[in-house]
Amino acid sequence: MTLLHPQSRPPSRRIYILSPLLGFLFVYLFFYIETPLHVSSTIATTSSQEPPCPPLPGIEDVLVVLKTGVTEALDKVPVHFQTTLRCIPNAVLFSDYDEVIAGVPAQDVLRSVNESIKRTNPDFNLYNRLRASGRNGLSQNDVSRVPNSPFGMPDNPGWKLDKWKFLPMIDEALQVRDDAKWYVFMEADTYYIWPNLLQWLAQLDPDRPYYLGNQMQIADVIFGHGGSGFVLSREAMHRASKLRARDLDAWDRFTSEQWAGDCVLGKLLHDAGAPLLWSWPMLQSNTPAEFDHFADGYSRKAWCYPPVAYHHVTGDDIRELDKFDQGFFQKKEENSVMLHGDVFRHLVQPHLIPLQDDWDNFSEEEQVVGSLTECKALCIGKPDCLQYSFSTDKCRTSKGVKRGIGRTGVTSGWITGRIDAVAQELGSCETPRWITL
Repeated sequence: MTLLHPQSRPPSRRIYILSPLLGFLFVYLFFYIETPLHVSSTIATTSSQEPPCPPLPGIEDVLVVLKTGVTEALDKVPVHFQTTLRCIPNAVLFSDYDEVIAGVPAQDVLRSVNESIKRTNPDFNLYNRLRASGRNGLSQNDVSRVPNSPFGMPDNPGWKLDKWKFLPMIDEALQVRDDAKWYVFMEADTYYIWPNLLQWLAQLDPDRPYYLGNQMQIADVIFGHGGSGFVLSREAMHRASKLRARDLDAWDRFTSEQWAGDCVLGKLLHDAGAPLLWSWPMLQSNTPAEFDHFADGYSRKAWCYPPVAYHHVTGDDIRELDKFDQGFFQKKEENSVMLHGDVFRHLVQPHLIPLQDDWDNFSEEEQVVGSLTECKALCIGKPDCLQYSFSTDKCRTSKGVKRGIGRTGVTSGWITGRIDAVAQELGSCETPRWITL
């Protein structure tokens, strides 16, 4: 992976070294003397331990942008250098703080935001403490987990700051490389299946204003959900940059009034003539364990569509997906496509058993029964019920199927015969279903 950086970038006023190792300092200095940085050998234990990179036709025309923040970067970012980004030739790491993470420079994507806003807007309290004191300026409140809500995490300082990154990162990405055909955006809990993505993009024209994303809506703005990953064509990037440049103050005011940065970007792209191409279930907001592979949505059944990106992935999820991803495509012919049905058969179905303690399969329909036995009997009595869960006195059933996660005190069960029958009925897909105009 070659980490690129804007050629116009000025030296930082403060250098904060995460490790005393001279190798990290060497990498950091290299970055600031305007030299592109190749980091594969730096982040791997030994290069011989890395499996060979698969053929990725078209990846040279892509710039990958990983957006993160100081409160999560050290925990969530390094795993991507060994997995998701290992075979990507052109990538950049944007954050809210200049530092080196596992030998890779993270760039302050907020450097160009109006200084008056930084001084006066409380969203920048965390940012200003970082500029003054580095990581020593972090407080326990900055890194504490807070519950998510329908309006995000307004009590989380890093989350409030994050909304300001979406518009500046368009221009920052263009400074890194303004001639890429495609700009692929991800967060630290996003995982891409690159062969699927590249085969999708090969069917699209980068000189058209494409904006590919998992559709969300706030008020009258339809936008691509940031964590699900989104993709912009070269034309969409340049249109958005030019429109924002006409009135930076107006777009800053609009950002300050909103609570979601991906919504702000969606508004900019719409106004620039790049409306969203609704891309569920290829880009979607769940992990394979939380996704219902039998689901219908927006007049689409997920089964025969290729998954391109997953969201909310942990480090363990990323390693599991990377191992499966590599194994799947190594066994297939060139230009093979992984479908949601394949993910279900290999990563979900083998884990579905009649009963599992301390496990939550995310069944959602509450039922009024008082025991596990009654809950199971209720599900069996409903011909379309495929799974159930029970915790204390709460029974839940579901017509969908999810692998789920470990959760103490919850018992989950699956009606495996019915599930096998549905999977067999869905069968093999003669051709993948792609989302195109």
